[in-house]
Amino acid sequence: MSTTRCPCLSGQTYDECCGRLHRGESTALTAELLMRSRFSAFAVGDADYLRRTWHPTTRPRDLTLDADLRWYRLDILAASLGGILDTEGTVEFRAYYRGPFGPGSQHEVSRFVRTGGEWVYLDGVGQPADRA
Repeated sequence: MSTTRCPCLSGQTYDECCGRLHRGESTALTAELLMRSRFSAFAVGDADYLRRTWHPTTRPRDLTLDADLRWYRLDILAASLGGILDTEGTVEFRAYYRGPFGPGSQHEVSRFVRTGGEWVYLDGVGQPADRA
């Protein structure tokens, strides 16, 4: 069992947090948990999980992750609905990365829907960059 902390910064190890979702041992109970697991999938390079948890109507045909980006921090800024009894929800987040041209971040409001009893990512709207 790995003792590496989970990239989603839940405070748990990767194996006990997002790793079990990536391995298919369980599914995310809320939209926020799915968002966290998808961020972790970017961080560990698990494109298969990202495709599996993407709604079929918006999922890209091909998904190639940028190996030059290192995703290292996720801040959940807000969540609306997306609970265990909901069928849709949104999560606003900021994800931080480092790449060949330095650090950066992605700020997005993502929409999730429950399909076949499981949460999937539907789409997201990028938010304007913060002004200094």
